[in-house]
Amino acid sequence: MPNPRAILAKYRIRPLKRLGQSFLADPNIIRKIIEISDIRPDETLVEIGAGLGVMTALMAGRAEKVIALEIDGALIAVLREELKQQDNVEILHADALKFDFRLRGGAAIKVIGNIPYSISSQILFRLLEARDRISSMVLMFQREVAERLVAAPGTKAYGILSVLVGVYTEAAIAFHVSPRCFYPRPNVESAVVRMDIRKKPLVDVRDDACLLAVVRSAFSKRRKTLLNNLKASPRIGLRHEAVLGVLDSLGIDPSRRAETLAPEDFARLSNAFLRQYT
Repeated sequence: MPNPRAILAKYRIRPLKRLGQSFLADPNIIRKIIEISDIRPDETLVEIGAGLGVMTALMAGRAEKVIALEIDGALIAVLREELKQQDNVEILHADALKFDFRLRGGAAIKVIGNIPYSISSQILFRLLEARDRISSMVLMFQREVAERLVAAPGTKAYGILSVLVGVYTEAAIAFHVSPRCFYPRPNVESAVVRMDIRKKPLVDVRDDACLLAVVRSAFSKRRKTLLNNLKASPRIGLRHEAVLGVLDSLGIDPSRRAETLAPEDFARLSNAFLRQYT
């Protein structure tokens, strides 16, 4: 397996701090990511942040097609040279925040990658929006973010991402990754999370935008009660009595805080609020 340092030296490239570039340099971690991705020979993969193409080449040896996204234009020429023998790899100079994951026809894709930590939440939101075209995701996050994704209700880490990931996916931290496994070394620990898209959400969500609005409103001030956060939210747009009526109809104590509700509670709450407008 090619060494990232050797590839960087070969092309006289230095990692860019502004892009948060830290290249995964531990071959054992790369192999573990490939293994837990459970790649089948008839599948199309989208790799977010192809970097130097080390993991891309391994994925290409298992999948029918790999679409490699890379935002750094300087690395596109490197990818094309390093992967020139892989005729099933499509290299795109693209921003994952703008890429249309629903663009592809055929079966659902798998998404794999070591995503930029500074925009990991935004990327995850986009992926969840396109979940009807995705079967699973295996992604590297900063450890604290990974722990939020799988956090249980009532815990300090539980929040907006926990709810959305819980409603739409079955998620688990596969393993943790030391800073020593990257070049250059980041200042944070990492974790790989596998998320399998549920065939059906925990609760049939009538409107995704409404669910997001309710969750964001409920967690807007964590120390305040559900009633106070929801009635004050311009996203919800309902008066005190209307919010109280919705909570009462679902048997939810208005004095509870957002972190005590399970993901399915938020889905039901979202559906109930939506009925106020229809």
